[in-house]
Amino acid sequence: MPSTSTERAARPFGPTRMLFLTLIARPIVRFMTGMDVCNPERLPKGGPAIVVANHNSHMDAFMLLSLFPARLLHKVRPVAAADYFLANPAISWFSRKIIGIAPISRSVARGEDVLAPARAALERGEIILVFPEGTRSKDGALAPLKAGVARLAEAFPDVPVIPVWIEGAGRVLPKGAVAPVPMNCTALVGEPLRWTGSRSEFMAELRDRLDALAAEAPPQRWAN
Repeated sequence: MPSTSTERAARPFGPTRMLFLTLIARPIVRFMTGMDVCNPERLPKGGPAIVVANHNSHMDAFMLLSLFPARLLHKVRPVAAADYFLANPAISWFSRKIIGIAPISRSVARGEDVLAPARAALERGEIILVFPEGTRSKDGALAPLKAGVARLAEAFPDVPVIPVWIEGAGRVLPKGAVAPVPMNCTALVGEPLRWTGSRSEFMAELRDRLDALAAEAPPQRWAN
């Protein structure tokens, strides 16, 4: 079935996005973070899949994108706040077409499915990157998790949910900072989990997995 104009508009520019992510974003991430990756074999090899990570910095999305090989990048979509990343035409274009976000609203109107863009991405067989805290942490501690990821897992019970703990990004580019500072970071990839049948049990298990990964994170050092 051919794509509709709405679906085509929602998708990022393939070649342009690929060039930016592989030739610009990935080298910058490697230089600024010296990122070590623990258990990369646990990352999804295809979609649909949900990757869930803690959120301390705007570097987080680029670090997660850098975990995937170039052949998969066309399938990887960060879920991001519409009110921030669609704030003006220039930021909106870059966020949608180059970063490839699936924008969701942080203000809920009656009857509105704020997760519709994320659902559509999963239906297309894509890998979505979700930051369930909803905003960047100021102190690096894991904030309460919003249940949207549980709603997605419930709607797609066969889709794996992969927890990832990002250590150090909040010091490379903390909330409110303009210029990044090179510091070594680590991405720790956890075992996939799936829908448990209960939103509260699922969210408790997800938080336990993220806390366990955080406890395994090594001390941060200056990037080489």
